Parts: sequence; C-alpha cells; structure tokens
Amino acid sequence: MLRKLLIETLQEILHAERQLLKANPRIASAASDWQLKTAFEKHAQETQGHLDRLTEVFELLGVRPKAIPAKPMRALIGASVASITARATDDPDIADLALIATAQKIGHYEWAGYGVVRAFAEKSGLIEVARLLAQNEAEEERAARTLSRIAASILQRATRPAARAAEAG
Repeated sequence: MLRKLLIETLQEILHAERQLLKANPRIASAASDWQLKTAFEKHAQETQGHLDRLTEVFELLGVRPKAIPAKPMRALIGASVASITARATDDPDIADLALIATAQKIGHYEWAGYGVVRAFAEKSGLIEVARLLAQNEAEEERAARTLSRIAASILQRATRPAARAAEAG
C-alpha cells in the first residue's frame, strides 16, 4: 500500500512540475527585479532537472511516468498568472512581491511533496529513489530561501519612500 501511495504521489508531483515548467517563462518575464528574474530563470532550469530525476525515479520503480492532475498546483499557477495580470501596471516592487508570494506557495507545495515521497521511499528501503527525491527537495528548499532573501531586499526598497514620507509628515 505504501508503494502505491508513493507512486500516486509521484505521479501528481510529475504533473505539478510539468505545469510549472510551462508557466515558468511567463512568471520570469513578469519579474522587474533582476535578481528575481534570475532566480526564476534558475528555478526553471532546476524544474527540468526535477523532471529528469522524476523520470529516473519512475524507471527505478519500474513504472511508466504517468501524470495524475495536480489540482493544487493548477490553482497556484492560476493565482500566479492572475497576480501578473492584476499587477501589470502597479509599482514594480509590489508586483514583484506579489510574484514572490505566489512563487513561495508553489515552492512550498513542491517542497512538501518531495519531503513526503522521500520519506515513503526511505521507509520502503528505496535508497536510490530517496536520494534522487532528496536532491529535488533540497533544491526547492534553496529556492525558497533565495526568494525570501530577494523579498526582504525588495521589501526594504519598497518601504523606504513610505518611511521617509512618514518621517517628513
């Protein structure tokens, strides 16, 4: 039963990663901050690596890599696209912060998924599978830290004029 749950969860993650790979160019192009744009572009490359590792995982399990629709990812990506559209004319810093907020939700969804399947693989004695999934999990964690660091920088820049206005007023 654990193996079945592992495979089904991997199939959902596979679908999620494929959706993200399609959305990544639009998300990256919407970023104004060069560090944010670079982080999104780097993560797009990592997403392709995640898909490659997932394919290897399915091969190790002897299962065809068939995706099961990941409805939560579809909703998160939809929110990201809506954020891009709604904020297109706003302050670029605020628009970037909205992108980061949505990207963090997407990343945490992926990070949690990889943590779960890695644990399932470890409990099942699938050491190589667990190792590959741990790589994806670690990249998601690093991406989240990078986005948090960039958000702090943008937030500081975005709130600086407001702080000056409050002091002057």
